[in-house]
Amino acid sequence: MAPQASQPPGRQNILKFLRSFLGVLRILQIAFGAGLWVTIAANKYEGSIHFVLFVAVLFWLLTLALFFLTLLDKQDLVPLLGGERWLPANLAHDVAAAALYLPAIGVMIYKTDRNAYCNLEQYKHPCLYKVYLTAAAFSCLSCLAYLVSAIYGGCRKCRGEQTVV
Repeated sequence: MAPQASQPPGRQNILKFLRSFLGVLRILQIAFGAGLWVTIAANKYEGSIHFVLFVAVLFWLLTLALFFLTLLDKQDLVPLLGGERWLPANLAHDVAAAALYLPAIGVMIYKTDRNAYCNLEQYKHPCLYKVYLTAAAFSCLSCLAYLVSAIYGGCRKCRGEQTVV
């Protein structure tokens, strides 16, 4: 059997990040956030749902940026937030996301409850109950992922770690 060639250092960093706890959390945050905003955007929405959509899209885009900057090990290129400030910047992002997802969960639960009457089999008109219920579940999962990430980042910051991976 021929010996395997070693992987380039860039690829090793990518695999290391993707297999790390934070890498898995970021992938979950991206997936749950996308699930939330696609569920809402694919259906009719009004009023306070705009706030939920704002939170979902904003933190989905910010999480994508953090994910790819960390994945490609380019966090030092970010002015004011790179280098030794990268871990606190990630922590602040996760705390802000968790804090803003909490009222989004409240909005989705309220909307779900307001449309619970149309969940009956005899109800024949268009109903957004299942859409709101799905969006409420995605918002809860997103908030949980950001909360776990914030706690994990806070523990790492308290231990004095400087790197994200």
